[in-house]
Amino acid sequence: AQQQRNLDSIVSQHPRISGGKKSKKEVCASSDLEVKTTSPMSEQDSGILDVEDEDEDEEVPGAQDLVDFSPVYRCLHIYSVLGARETFENYYRKQRRKQARLVLQPPSNMHETLDGYRKYFNQIVGFFVVEDHILHTTQGLVNRAYIDELWEMALSKTIAALRTHSSYCSDPNLVLDLKNLIVLFADTLQGYGFPVNQLFDMLLEIQDQYSETLLKKWSGVFRNILDSDNYSPIPVSNEEVYKKIVGQFPFQDAELEKQPFPKKFPFSEFVPKVYNQIKEFIYACLKFSEDLHLSSTEVDDMIRKSTNLLLTRTLSNCLQNVIKRKNVGLTELVQIIINTTHLEKSCKFLEEFITNITNVLPETVHTTKLYGTTTFKDARHAAEEEIYTNLNQKIDQFLQLADYDWMAMEPGSKASDYLVDLIGFLRSTFAVFTHLPVMALINIPFLLQGKVAQTACMSACKHLSTSLMQLLLEAEVRQLTLGALQQFNLDVEECER
Repeated sequence: AQQQRNLDSIVSQHPRISGGKKSKKEVCASSDLEVKTTSPMSEQDSGILDVEDEDEDEEVPGAQDLVDFSPVYRCLHIYSVLGARETFENYYRKQRRKQARLVLQPPSNMHETLDGYRKYFNQIVGFFVVEDHILHTTQGLVNRAYIDELWEMALSKTIAALRTHSSYCSDPNLVLDLKNLIVLFADTLQGYGFPVNQLFDMLLEIQDQYSETLLKKWSGVFRNILDSDNYSPIPVSNEEVYKKIVGQFPFQDAELEKQPFPKKFPFSEFVPKVYNQIKEFIYACLKFSEDLHLSSTEVDDMIRKSTNLLLTRTLSNCLQNVIKRKNVGLTELVQIIINTTHLEKSCKFLEEFITNITNVLPETVHTTKLYGTTTFKDARHAAEEEIYTNLNQKIDQFLQLADYDWMAMEPGSKASDYLVDLIGFLRSTFAVFTHLPVMALINIPFLLQGKVAQTACMSACKHLSTSLMQLLLEAEVRQLTLGALQQFNLDVEECER
């Protein structure tokens, strides 16, 4: 079956032939029926082409070469002569049913290796190859109804076993290999005329599980990328490095191109790395859809749905975890805002990437849209909120140092030390926003200097004024002198200034 599939893809004009002696030879070659054969299958042996290469003297053995059927024929002959053929037919069918049940019992550790599955499939294929041979050579020892009944039983038990065992698998590569094995298994038995639609339906279930194993794998990949990032713009020393990064990530900026080397990209390294890993994930999804006899629209839909899960669940969680980390600083948060802005812009290129692979235009009815933009917007909003929260926490730490003498007769000559330090901190913090490299703000007009910095400033001022008022109104403050109020007023004026 594998040989036929390869030839089908190379010589597409040859029609697919099913049934008959040809399929039996192919099946026996792909199934380890007691005997291993080392001779490669030639085009002549596969039966797909007419016998042209007369010098090919190595035949791949068929069922009759690998299994000795003579005892069955002798018994059948003896019982027929004795007038008890029906007795032997009943005996044969009863024994083979028992053997079928043994063959269909999967080993308990089948899910651990591909060889476990392969052996299981080979046993089943072998059983039905033998029955098919008996059907065609004994005139009634078995009939089509009996074989169909056995196949129905085999199909339900095989599918149940595969559902159970594949659910234990956490390695996407093993799930992918298993899918390829199931497709070969189905194609082989379809060559003998057995209906295999249920196997392909079950593969769509396994596809969901494959997608889950991929998401788990990529969760680790994204975590590593985000953990190892330095959260500072990528420096570029020459044209070669510049072109390499632009080749990895769709970024164009006329202003940056004009600047002399060395220069910096606005985003940090996690942007091109994450972008490329999303593309790798899309390729991994595509691998599963091969040979499943799916339409390009179904493949496109499958890839888009899986990619949406990757963005809205896996990558989103990884970004949120980074933002919520205790040791994350304001500079890192600002860089995350810049990075997610660029990743959000790249979503349209990912849409094009999927379209180029599947040839399904995004305008097509029912085409699933990528939700990546919401993922990056949410991450950006979370980073902004974290900036405001961090600032307020820092303000609280300084306010804990406030030590007003509410009974002072005279005010001091200058603002309180704690407040001078706090304003110094805020000044240096806002320098992070306003002195960001100009490149960081290209293509993000006024985003950081405007919205984030302004909102952070307003948030900080509001929090500070509320906290100062709270100091005055605390329950412990029972009495106030004019001197204390004048000192407090000095501090408020310093804040205003």
